Amino acid sequence: MDPIAGLLDGPRARRAFLLRCTMDPPWALHIRDEAPLSLVAMLRGRACFAFDGGEPQWLDRGDVAILLGPDHYLFADHPATPPQAIILPDQRCTTPDGQEIPQMRSFGVRRWGNAPDGATEVLTGTYSAEGEVSRRLLDTLPPRLVLRRGEWQTPVLGLLAAEVLRDEVGQDAVLDRLLDLLLIHAVRAYFARRAPQAPGWFRAQSDPVIGHAVRLLQDNPAEAWTLASLARETRVSRATLARRFTEVVGQPPMEYLTEWRLTLAADLILDPAETLGSVAGKVGYGSAYALSAAFKRVRGIRPGSYRSAEKLRAQSA
Repeated sequence: MDPIAGLLDGPRARRAFLLRCTMDPPWALHIRDEAPLSLVAMLRGRACFAFDGGEPQWLDRGDVAILLGPDHYLFADHPATPPQAIILPDQRCTTPDGQEIPQMRSFGVRRWGNAPDGATEVLTGTYSAEGEVSRRLLDTLPPRLVLRRGEWQTPVLGLLAAEVLRDEVGQDAVLDRLLDLLLIHAVRAYFARRAPQAPGWFRAQSDPVIGHAVRLLQDNPAEAWTLASLARETRVSRATLARRFTEVVGQPPMEYLTEWRLTLAADLILDPAETLGSVAGKVGYGSAYALSAAFKRVRGIRPGSYRSAEKLRAQSA
Protein backbone atom coordinates (compact mmCIF):
# COMPACT_ATOMS: atom_id res chain seq x y z
CA MET A 1 0.00 0.00 0.00
CA ASP A 2 1.27 3.47 -0.85
CA PRO A 3 1.82 5.21 2.51
CA ILE A 4 -0.19 8.28 1.54
CA ALA A 5 -3.01 6.29 -0.04
CA GLY A 6 -3.06 4.31 3.20
CA LEU A 7 -3.94 7.47 5.07
CA LEU A 8 -7.23 7.57 3.17
CA ASP A 9 -8.12 4.00 4.09
CA GLY A 10 -11.28 3.46 6.07
CA PRO A 11 -13.98 6.03 5.34
CA ARG A 12 -13.18 8.24 2.36
CA ALA A 13 -14.93 11.16 0.70
CA ARG A 14 -18.64 10.43 0.63
CA ARG A 15 -20.74 12.76 -1.47
CA ALA A 16 -18.05 15.39 -1.05
CA PHE A 17 -19.10 18.94 -1.81
CA LEU A 18 -17.66 19.95 -5.19
CA LEU A 19 -18.33 23.20 -6.99
CA ARG A 20 -16.98 25.40 -9.77
CA CYS A 21 -17.42 29.07 -8.79
CA THR A 22 -17.24 31.78 -11.46
CA MET A 23 -16.86 35.34 -10.24
CA ASP A 24 -16.41 38.88 -11.48
CA PRO A 25 -14.95 41.36 -8.98
CA PRO A 26 -15.65 42.62 -6.49
CA TRP A 27 -16.39 39.40 -4.61
CA ALA A 28 -15.54 37.91 -1.23
CA LEU A 29 -16.68 34.78 0.59
CA HIS A 30 -16.23 34.19 4.31
CA ILE A 31 -15.77 30.43 4.70
CA ARG A 32 -17.12 29.25 8.04
CA ASP A 33 -18.12 25.67 7.17
CA GLU A 34 -15.53 24.23 9.61
CA ALA A 35 -14.88 21.31 7.27
CA PRO A 36 -11.78 19.29 8.25
CA LEU A 37 -10.20 19.70 4.81
CA SER A 38 -10.89 21.68 1.64
CA LEU A 39 -9.01 21.64 -1.63
CA VAL A 40 -9.11 24.81 -3.74
CA ALA A 41 -7.83 24.96 -7.34
CA MET A 42 -7.63 28.12 -9.44
CA LEU A 43 -8.92 27.34 -12.91
CA ARG A 44 -8.89 30.93 -14.15
CA GLY A 45 -7.92 34.33 -12.82
CA ARG A 46 -6.42 35.27 -9.46
CA ALA A 47 -7.70 35.34 -5.89
CA CYS A 48 -6.46 35.33 -2.31
CA PHE A 49 -7.33 33.67 0.96
CA ALA A 50 -6.64 34.82 4.50
CA PHE A 51 -7.39 33.09 7.76
CA ASP A 52 -8.94 35.30 10.41
CA GLY A 53 -6.21 37.64 11.61
CA GLY A 54 -3.63 36.33 9.12
CA GLU A 55 -1.85 37.71 6.08
CA PRO A 56 -3.47 37.09 2.66
CA GLN A 57 -1.95 34.49 0.35
CA TRP A 58 -2.48 34.79 -3.39
CA LEU A 59 -3.38 32.00 -5.80
CA ASP A 60 -2.90 32.22 -9.57
CA ARG A 61 -4.22 30.03 -12.37
CA GLY A 62 -3.11 26.43 -11.86
CA ASP A 63 -2.29 26.84 -8.16
CA VAL A 64 -3.83 24.46 -5.64
CA ALA A 65 -4.34 25.04 -1.92
CA ILE A 66 -5.22 22.55 0.81
CA LEU A 67 -6.86 24.28 3.77
CA LEU A 68 -7.57 22.60 7.09
CA GLY A 69 -10.51 23.40 9.34
CA PRO A 70 -12.11 24.31 11.57
CA ASP A 71 -10.55 27.78 11.26
CA HIS A 72 -12.54 30.38 9.31
CA TYR A 73 -11.03 32.23 6.36
CA LEU A 74 -11.79 34.82 3.70
CA PHE A 75 -11.58 33.94 0.02
CA ALA A 76 -11.79 36.99 -2.23
CA ASP A 77 -10.64 38.95 -5.25
CA HIS A 78 -8.84 41.28 -2.82
CA PRO A 79 -8.36 41.15 0.96
CA ALA A 80 -10.04 44.55 1.34
CA THR A 81 -13.29 43.43 -0.32
CA PRO A 82 -16.02 43.08 2.31
CA PRO A 83 -17.63 39.61 2.49
CA GLN A 84 -20.75 39.26 0.38
CA ALA A 85 -21.54 35.70 1.40
CA ILE A 86 -21.01 33.48 4.42
CA ILE A 87 -20.49 29.75 3.73
CA LEU A 88 -21.74 27.82 6.77
CA PRO A 89 -21.75 24.10 7.70
CA ASP A 90 -23.72 21.89 5.33
CA GLN A 91 -22.86 24.47 2.63
CA ARG A 92 -25.56 26.87 3.74
CA CYS A 93 -24.94 30.26 2.20
CA THR A 94 -26.21 33.61 3.48
CA THR A 95 -25.33 37.29 3.48
CA PRO A 96 -23.42 38.54 6.56
CA ASP A 97 -26.76 39.49 8.14
CA GLY A 98 -28.33 36.09 7.42
CA GLN A 99 -30.39 36.94 4.33
CA GLU A 100 -30.60 35.31 0.91
CA ILE A 101 -27.89 36.26 -1.62
CA PRO A 102 -29.48 37.68 -4.76
CA GLN A 103 -26.21 38.30 -6.63
CA MET A 104 -25.12 34.67 -6.29
CA ARG A 105 -26.90 32.04 -8.35
CA SER A 106 -26.55 28.66 -10.03
CA PHE A 107 -25.31 28.41 -13.61
CA GLY A 108 -25.87 24.70 -14.11
CA VAL A 109 -24.59 21.46 -12.64
CA ARG A 110 -22.26 22.29 -9.71
CA ARG A 111 -21.65 25.82 -11.03
CA TRP A 112 -22.32 28.89 -8.92
CA GLY A 113 -21.27 32.52 -8.66
CA ASN A 114 -22.11 36.05 -9.69
CA ALA A 115 -21.28 35.77 -13.42
CA PRO A 116 -21.48 32.69 -15.70
CA ASP A 117 -18.27 33.69 -17.51
CA GLY A 118 -16.55 35.50 -14.66
CA ALA A 119 -12.90 36.55 -14.79
CA THR A 120 -12.14 34.13 -11.95
CA GLU A 121 -13.09 30.47 -11.79
CA VAL A 122 -12.35 28.31 -8.78
CA LEU A 123 -12.83 24.58 -8.19
CA THR A 124 -13.46 23.62 -4.58
CA GLY A 125 -13.67 20.15 -3.09
CA THR A 126 -14.67 19.78 0.55
CA TYR A 127 -14.40 16.80 2.86
CA SER A 128 -17.33 17.63 5.09
CA ALA A 129 -16.84 15.29 8.05
CA GLU A 130 -14.13 13.83 10.27
CA GLY A 131 -13.44 10.25 9.27
CA GLU A 132 -13.54 11.02 5.55
CA VAL A 133 -9.90 12.01 5.93
CA SER A 134 -7.67 10.19 8.36
CA ARG A 135 -6.67 12.14 11.47
CA ARG A 136 -3.14 10.86 10.87
CA LEU A 137 -3.08 12.69 7.51
CA LEU A 138 -4.58 15.87 8.96
CA ASP A 139 -1.97 15.87 11.71
CA THR A 140 0.90 15.73 9.20
CA LEU A 141 -0.22 18.72 7.13
CA PRO A 142 0.18 22.43 7.85
CA PRO A 143 -3.04 24.44 8.32
CA ARG A 144 -2.59 25.85 4.81
CA LEU A 145 -0.60 24.27 2.00
CA VAL A 146 -0.09 25.83 -1.43
CA LEU A 147 1.27 24.11 -4.52
CA ARG A 148 2.18 26.43 -7.36
CA ARG A 149 1.43 25.53 -10.95
CA GLY A 150 5.14 25.15 -11.83
CA GLU A 151 5.91 22.94 -8.84
CA TRP A 152 3.93 19.86 -9.80
CA GLN A 153 1.87 18.27 -12.55
CA THR A 154 -1.19 16.06 -12.34
CA PRO A 155 -3.77 15.03 -14.94
CA VAL A 156 -6.36 14.57 -12.20
CA LEU A 157 -7.16 18.27 -11.78
CA GLY A 158 -8.33 18.71 -15.36
CA LEU A 159 -10.31 15.48 -15.22
CA LEU A 160 -12.00 16.46 -11.95
CA ALA A 161 -12.82 19.94 -13.26
CA ALA A 162 -14.52 18.41 -16.29
CA GLU A 163 -16.36 15.69 -14.36
CA VAL A 164 -17.77 18.21 -11.86
CA LEU A 165 -20.03 19.54 -14.63
CA ARG A 166 -21.42 16.12 -15.54
CA ASP A 167 -24.65 14.78 -14.06
CA GLU A 168 -24.84 11.05 -14.70
CA VAL A 169 -25.63 7.88 -12.80
CA GLY A 170 -22.94 7.19 -10.21
CA GLN A 171 -21.38 10.63 -10.64
CA ASP A 172 -21.07 11.27 -6.90
CA ALA A 173 -18.87 8.18 -6.53
CA VAL A 174 -16.74 9.23 -9.51
CA LEU A 175 -16.20 12.69 -8.06
CA ASP A 176 -15.39 11.36 -4.59
CA ARG A 177 -12.67 9.09 -5.94
CA LEU A 178 -11.22 11.79 -8.20
CA LEU A 179 -11.07 14.16 -5.23
CA ASP A 180 -9.25 11.48 -3.23
CA LEU A 181 -6.77 11.03 -6.08
CA LEU A 182 -6.15 14.75 -6.39
CA LEU A 183 -5.55 14.99 -2.66
CA ILE A 184 -3.07 12.10 -2.81
CA HIS A 185 -1.20 13.70 -5.73
CA ALA A 186 -1.02 17.04 -3.93
CA VAL A 187 0.16 15.62 -0.60
CA ARG A 188 2.73 13.43 -2.33
CA ALA A 189 4.10 16.43 -4.24
CA TYR A 190 4.20 18.51 -1.07
CA PHE A 191 6.15 15.90 0.92
CA ALA A 192 8.50 15.16 -1.98
CA ARG A 193 9.52 18.83 -2.13
CA ARG A 194 10.10 18.94 1.64
CA ALA A 195 11.69 15.55 2.18
CA PRO A 196 13.80 16.50 5.24
CA GLN A 197 10.71 17.84 7.03
CA ALA A 198 8.35 15.11 5.79
CA PRO A 199 6.93 12.56 8.26
CA GLY A 200 9.15 9.58 8.96
CA TRP A 201 6.77 7.13 7.29
CA PHE A 202 7.15 9.12 4.06
CA ARG A 203 10.95 9.36 4.29
CA ALA A 204 11.03 5.62 4.92
CA GLN A 205 10.12 4.97 1.29
CA SER A 206 13.68 5.85 0.24
CA ASP A 207 15.09 3.13 2.52
CA PRO A 208 14.64 -0.33 0.94
CA VAL A 209 14.46 -2.12 4.29
CA ILE A 210 12.41 0.33 6.34
CA GLY A 211 10.17 1.23 3.40
CA HIS A 212 9.37 -2.47 3.00
CA ALA A 213 8.69 -2.78 6.73
CA VAL A 214 6.31 0.19 6.74
CA ARG A 215 4.43 -1.22 3.75
CA LEU A 216 4.10 -4.61 5.44
CA LEU A 217 2.62 -3.04 8.57
CA GLN A 218 0.26 -0.80 6.62
CA ASP A 219 -0.83 -3.52 4.22
CA ASN A 220 -1.46 -6.09 6.95
CA PRO A 221 -2.44 -4.41 10.22
CA ALA A 222 -4.41 -7.50 11.28
CA GLU A 223 -1.29 -9.66 11.14
CA ALA A 224 0.09 -10.78 14.54
CA TRP A 225 3.32 -8.88 14.00
CA THR A 226 6.31 -9.15 16.30
CA LEU A 227 9.70 -7.56 15.89
CA ALA A 228 11.06 -11.02 15.05
CA SER A 229 8.50 -11.76 12.33
CA LEU A 230 8.94 -8.30 10.78
CA ALA A 231 12.72 -8.76 10.81
CA ARG A 232 12.35 -12.12 9.03
CA GLU A 233 10.21 -10.53 6.32
CA THR A 234 12.71 -7.71 5.78
CA ARG A 235 15.72 -10.08 6.06
CA VAL A 236 17.64 -8.16 8.67
CA SER A 237 18.31 -8.81 12.34
CA ARG A 238 15.89 -7.62 14.99
CA ALA A 239 18.49 -5.22 16.37
CA THR A 240 19.18 -3.72 12.92
CA LEU A 241 15.50 -3.35 12.13
CA ALA A 242 14.69 -1.75 15.49
CA ARG A 243 17.57 0.71 15.21
CA ARG A 244 17.06 1.72 11.59
CA PHE A 245 13.27 1.90 11.87
CA THR A 246 13.50 4.21 14.88
CA GLU A 247 16.13 6.40 13.19
CA VAL A 248 14.12 6.80 9.97
CA VAL A 249 10.50 6.79 11.16
CA GLY A 250 11.04 8.35 14.56
CA GLN A 251 9.50 5.57 16.66
CA PRO A 252 10.02 1.81 17.16
CA PRO A 253 8.26 -0.63 14.82
CA MET A 254 5.73 -1.98 17.31
CA GLU A 255 4.87 1.51 18.54
CA TYR A 256 4.31 2.58 14.94
CA LEU A 257 2.10 -0.48 14.39
CA THR A 258 -0.03 0.33 17.43
CA GLU A 259 -0.46 3.92 16.29
CA TRP A 260 -1.36 2.80 12.76
CA ARG A 261 -3.89 0.25 14.00
CA LEU A 262 -5.60 2.76 16.27
CA THR A 263 -5.59 5.39 13.53
CA LEU A 264 -7.42 2.98 11.23
CA ALA A 265 -9.72 2.01 14.08
CA ALA A 266 -10.59 5.66 14.81
CA ASP A 267 -11.69 6.11 11.21
CA LEU A 268 -13.55 2.80 10.94
CA ILE A 269 -15.39 3.33 14.23
CA LEU A 270 -17.19 6.29 12.65
CA ASP A 271 -18.65 4.06 9.94
CA PRO A 272 -22.16 3.06 11.09
CA ALA A 273 -21.82 -0.22 9.18
CA GLU A 274 -18.97 -1.33 11.48
CA THR A 275 -19.20 -2.84 14.95
CA LEU A 276 -16.42 -2.64 17.50
CA GLY A 277 -15.82 -6.35 16.99
CA SER A 278 -15.53 -6.03 13.20
CA VAL A 279 -13.16 -3.09 13.56
CA ALA A 280 -11.04 -5.04 16.04
CA GLY A 281 -10.63 -7.89 13.56
CA LYS A 282 -9.62 -5.54 10.74
CA VAL A 283 -6.92 -3.74 12.72
CA GLY A 284 -5.30 -6.66 14.52
CA TYR A 285 -6.99 -6.99 17.90
CA GLY A 286 -8.40 -10.31 19.02
CA SER A 287 -11.56 -8.89 20.55
CA ALA A 288 -13.58 -5.73 20.99
CA TYR A 289 -12.36 -5.64 24.60
CA ALA A 290 -8.70 -5.71 23.53
CA LEU A 291 -9.27 -2.90 21.04
CA SER A 292 -11.19 -0.86 23.60
CA ALA A 293 -8.42 -1.23 26.17
CA ALA A 294 -5.70 -0.20 23.69
CA PHE A 295 -7.77 2.70 22.40
CA LYS A 296 -8.37 3.97 25.96
CA ARG A 297 -4.71 3.54 26.92
CA VAL A 298 -3.34 5.44 23.91
CA ARG A 299 -6.11 7.94 23.16
CA GLY A 300 -7.57 8.41 26.61
CA ILE A 301 -11.15 7.59 25.58
CA ARG A 302 -13.20 4.46 24.96
CA PRO A 303 -14.15 3.75 21.32
CA GLY A 304 -17.86 4.01 22.07
CA SER A 305 -17.42 7.38 23.75
CA TYR A 306 -15.25 8.53 20.86
CA ARG A 307 -17.91 7.54 18.33
CA SER A 308 -20.67 9.27 20.33
CA ALA A 309 -18.59 12.44 20.75
CA GLU A 310 -17.76 12.61 17.04
CA LYS A 311 -21.38 12.01 16.07
CA LEU A 312 -22.56 14.76 18.43
CA ARG A 313 -19.90 17.14 17.15
CA ALA A 314 -20.92 16.48 13.53
CA GLN A 315 -24.60 17.09 14.35
CA SER A 316 -23.86 20.37 16.11
CA ALA A 317 -21.47 21.67 13.42
